[in-house]
Amino acid sequence: MELLIYAITPAMLLGAWITGTIIERRHFARLALLESGSSDILALTIEDIPAEWQVVSSDLVLGNVVISQDYFKRVAASLKGIVGGTIGVYEPLLERARREALVRMKGEARARGHDTIINVRIETSRLASQRPDGKGTAGVEILAYGTAISRNVVGD
Repeated sequence: MELLIYAITPAMLLGAWITGTIIERRHFARLALLESGSSDILALTIEDIPAEWQVVSSDLVLGNVVISQDYFKRVAASLKGIVGGTIGVYEPLLERARREALVRMKGEARARGHDTIINVRIETSRLASQRPDGKGTAGVEILAYGTAISRNVVGD
């Protein structure tokens, strides 16, 4: 029985790693497609509107996403937490979430008829685990928001 447990644990970790890698690659591919479709919407961090822009309308727009890390990443992060240092396995998770939130924000701006988003901000929060011991994290939430505007450029 003990031998069976020692065989199952590595198999589960390997399965989680393979499955997580496949899901992550598919998500990155889908994001690239979505980003290419939203490249006509400008997303800028400027707070002041250039003088040559004539604002026709504006709205607050949001893009929100929650992504959970897979089991393999949780185990790898736990091990890295013991020795310290950068937890590189979480970096793709944050990149995916950030890009997805921006795409969703741009989609909301487009749906409302806007062509530019100014004063773009990104907020990150960790979602607490539902485990009884309170350790770990269930995932990450990224909120992208900004002021969507419809504009005419004076002089065009």
